[in-house]
Amino acid sequence: MIRPLGRGQLIFDLVVAGVLFLISIWSVLLRHPLATSIVVVLFCAALAVRRLSPTLALAGTWAAALIQIGFLVPVNAADLAVLGVAYASACYGRPAERWTGLGSSILGGVIAAAYMTLSTSTDYYSPLYGVQRTLIELLAVSIGMVTVLALSWTLGLLTRIVRQSREAKIEAAVAAQRAAYETVVEQERTRIARDMHDVVAHSLAVVIAQADGARYAGQTDPAVQNTALGTISATARSALAEVRQLLTQLRHEVEGGPQPGLADLPVLVEGMRAAGLRITETTSGVPVPLLQVSEIAAYRVLQESLTNALRHGDRAGVVTVELRWEPDAVHVRVANATRADSPPPVGGSAGHGLPGMRERATLAGGSLAAGSVGNGMYEVTMMLPAAGGEGKR
Repeated sequence: MIRPLGRGQLIFDLVVAGVLFLISIWSVLLRHPLATSIVVVLFCAALAVRRLSPTLALAGTWAAALIQIGFLVPVNAADLAVLGVAYASACYGRPAERWTGLGSSILGGVIAAAYMTLSTSTDYYSPLYGVQRTLIELLAVSIGMVTVLALSWTLGLLTRIVRQSREAKIEAAVAAQRAAYETVVEQERTRIARDMHDVVAHSLAVVIAQADGARYAGQTDPAVQNTALGTISATARSALAEVRQLLTQLRHEVEGGPQPGLADLPVLVEGMRAAGLRITETTSGVPVPLLQVSEIAAYRVLQESLTNALRHGDRAGVVTVELRWEPDAVHVRVANATRADSPPPVGGSAGHGLPGMRERATLAGGSLAAGSVGNGMYEVTMMLPAAGGEGKR
């Protein structure tokens, strides 16, 4: 298997192999045997391709070692290449190459120790003493050679484990960032869908109410019809602009747009009055700063509550809108009379209405309650904390 290498890595490996070749070539120049030249070239070539292909490197190392033993080529600097090949087989090789490198380190260490011992052994006193001494030297050299080669292989394996651990941490971090990004995107899409529901439901309720009023009043009072048609046109244009803005956000063509807040409540209330609701407003206390998310929640909850009052409430009755400011929170209350033929929305029902209102209030750090309070009245109460405060539950 040929591994992909960067240009810098390939140049580095070739330079290292070239330096080892220049150091080892002196033995060739001094003695000029052909076998020594082949051994040096094979060892240096194996070192050069150790990361590019551990299989080729192992094969080249074994070929060089067998030629060296077969032609009794003395040990020289080129033999150091086996350390780099053992390291690379553990660090960069596939499982088969990795375990072949370990086996080669053990077997090669024993063979190298035998070759070095037997090629340099001398009987000093007697053949028996020479054999004993040779066996002791063989055992000692074998342990040393196997230890050195196995240590190189082990260092390669440790380097591989550290590299894989680092890559796993990076992949985990990237995956966590991707998951966090996808979560944020999904939350944003949910917010946009909720805003879309609020805008469309509110605008359609106003348009339907004005169209019904214009149909009945048009025959007797054309001025009322013209006013209703004007309200329908303004409401539809406003809704179309908001829907376009939300769809643009959904396509990520812009980073975002202005969101409604408490400053837009007078326009909302006047629009609902024009749609036929009789609204009374009361405000008490000193206004305190709110977070942007709280202002958006207050506007959307009031919009949803007034829309529900228009759709399900008794238009002959009065809709009460109260804002009560405290030093650490604002309390919002909307109450309206209900009709027997149009039951109010149920708090636990599915959809974006009341569940969406509760979610907005909760995400802003506040709370919301909605339901019938007796005497044919339906009430929505909400608390939102001031900026930097926790509010009162």
